[in-house]
Formats: sequence, C-alpha cells, structure tokens
Amino acid sequence: MTFLLVLDIIVASIITILVLLQRSEGGLGGLTGQSSSSFLTARQTGNMLSTLTMVFFALFVVISLALVVLSRHSTEVAPPNLLPTTETPAE
Repeated sequence: MTFLLVLDIIVASIITILVLLQRSEGGLGGLTGQSSSSFLTARQTGNMLSTLTMVFFALFVVISLALVVLSRHSTEVAPPNLLPTTETPAE
C-alpha cells in the first residue's frame, strides 16, 4: 500500500508539471523553447501534452481508487465509543 501511495504522489507531481508546461496565457509553456525548425510543431506538442495529461490523470484516478479500496479492507477497526457509559466508577 505504501508503494501505491508513493506512486500516486509521483503521478500527481507529473500531472502538475504537465499542466504547467501547456501553453496558456501564464504558466511555464514558454520554457519549452519552441522554434519553427523544431521537431514537433506547437500544435503537435500541445496535443501530446494534453494526451499525456489525460493518461496520467486516468492513472491517478485508478491508483487513488485502489488506495481507497485497500484502506477499507485493511483497517476493520471499530471507532472508539465516545459516549459516556452508565456504569459508576468503583470506589
């Protein structure tokens, strides 16, 4: 379960980076240094980043749901009873 939690954090970090790299008014989209002679055009790079973002988001959702299911099955501990009992303390 620890492995899935670490993987979930890594995937969330990758999603954050991918979203920041996409071209918009702000963000880090200009840091890719795209020129007219680059291998991928701006549109192809945008489509690739969007596709990667969707794939990593789907992976994030699947891992998060797996963590929820595993945590429900691994901890079957009853919650503590916080209501006072009617027993009188022994003196």
